[in-house]
Amino acid sequence: MLRRINDSLPGLVFGILLYGALLQVTGIWFVKDKIGYSIGLWYGIAMAVGMAINLAMVIYDSVEMVQGDEKHANRRIIAKSILRYIVVVILFLILGFFRFGNLFMAVLGVFGLKVSAYMQPLLEKVSGKWFGRR
Repeated sequence: MLRRINDSLPGLVFGILLYGALLQVTGIWFVKDKIGYSIGLWYGIAMAVGMAINLAMVIYDSVEMVQGDEKHANRRIIAKSILRYIVVVILFLILGFFRFGNLFMAVLGVFGLKVSAYMQPLLEKVSGKWFGRR
């Protein structure tokens, strides 16, 4: 399903989840509040996956729209980007207000989107060797 939106989206989501798993396995040993650490981390990872999917959908819709009206497509991209970041800020405020997870780990979880985006060429190359794809 994700591949229909964007060919690289499944790899991006896989990279985000891999990043989250690596942070979970390595960092859990060094904190006292293991539950708060895990909740905050996976809260951030969920936000990163949601942002990746939303970004891919906005790009897909805008590319389809550009053929008719470039100005409207540009405004739509900007509006959806601002809305995406407002939602992330609201979700961070909710996490911080109710204190049901580690806010710092949620921020690190959201950084999984950036880490995965930068690591995607390497992941594609490695997965191609493992699974016989080019």
